[in-house]
Amino acid sequence: MDIEIRGKRRPQGRKPLVRERETYFRLVDQGMSFAEAARTVGISTRTGERWRNGRGASGRIKAYPPVNAVSPDVEVAPAAPSRYLCEANRIHIADRLQEQATIRVIAGELSRSPSTISREIRRNRTVHPDGRWHYRPFAAQRRADSRRPRPKTGKIGQTPELHDFIQSHLTLRWSPEEICHVLRRRFANRPEMHVSHETVYQALYVRGRSELRRELTQTLRTGRAMRRPRRLADRRRTRAVKNMVMISQRPPEAADRAVPGHWEGDLILGRNKRSAIATLVERSTRYLMLVHLPHGYNSAAVRDALVTTVNTLPPHLKRSLTWDQGTEMAAHHGFSIATKVPVYFCDPGSPWQRGSNENTNGLLRQYFPKGSDLSTHTPEDLQAVATELNSRPRKTLDWETPAERLHRLLAA
Repeated sequence: MDIEIRGKRRPQGRKPLVRERETYFRLVDQGMSFAEAARTVGISTRTGERWRNGRGASGRIKAYPPVNAVSPDVEVAPAAPSRYLCEANRIHIADRLQEQATIRVIAGELSRSPSTISREIRRNRTVHPDGRWHYRPFAAQRRADSRRPRPKTGKIGQTPELHDFIQSHLTLRWSPEEICHVLRRRFANRPEMHVSHETVYQALYVRGRSELRRELTQTLRTGRAMRRPRRLADRRRTRAVKNMVMISQRPPEAADRAVPGHWEGDLILGRNKRSAIATLVERSTRYLMLVHLPHGYNSAAVRDALVTTVNTLPPHLKRSLTWDQGTEMAAHHGFSIATKVPVYFCDPGSPWQRGSNENTNGLLRQYFPKGSDLSTHTPEDLQAVATELNSRPRKTLDWETPAERLHRLLAA
């Protein structure tokens, strides 16, 4: 370490020795003795003692408290509760370490867990360049005090590369969980680039930790400015569709997702329920197809649009279709005749029986917000959205994309 020793002091006058004081405490924390640190910085040992212990009033000399290693502009937290180690505990640890006592013995004497003592020594000890170390209680106390102030800068705020990666992919409407898993794959050997999805959410929502732009919450699936607890889904009233074949009669191969070609479908509705888009999701690959409904979503319009879309698929990808009991599928019998695809209906109020479709509809709301007019979107717009979603990695596919999984199945 290059330390500049001061020369003449008189021209400096009463200017406080800020740099020298910071260097002095840094050297002491690194294990240097008080006298050696004072000699290196260029001060007297008495000055170093006054910095450490303060000075009482004497005659015309004013008293001042000891200098704390914590910056004076940082608000120090109040006295720690008893579950935290205090200075007396650290003095006891240092004394017992000098007597060669074991970690478990020291922990028993302080009524603490052995891991607490071990962690305290590992975090606050002074390590020399040659690998030797020693534990100094007052230096350990200063280190603990310096870590105590809140709020702290999080991992995202400390790493610009990580911050830019997360922010750019949030702009692409990736979910925090998708981003975090891609980070672990792309930077497998760089732990500083690994975070959990909850860390990303806190960087967006937690007050005082706004490490990401707050407006990026609009790119999340919910688009909420504040986090809310999950609520129960609204109950749907049963709808009368004639000659329904229930989901309990669906082939077992559709339930275990082992064979591709079984689809789930539903509608997403626009403003005042005057426009809609039909969604089809393949159960095995989660591949998405969007169906344009320019002439409304009555049973005849939905039937014709679905027939046109499904007939573009190869035969081995046309095995079954699962729908809810909405009246838009009242013409399901005509659809099955035209496509040779049987339609199975879910039980009333059971959206989890079409879980893949429900999840995908939630993703689509990032592109087609609730309350918007869906009739303004062209077939080309729907194709672009479907392509973008099919190119996003999915947790349920072991972070493969639906397009990759479908291509692999078609190649096989």
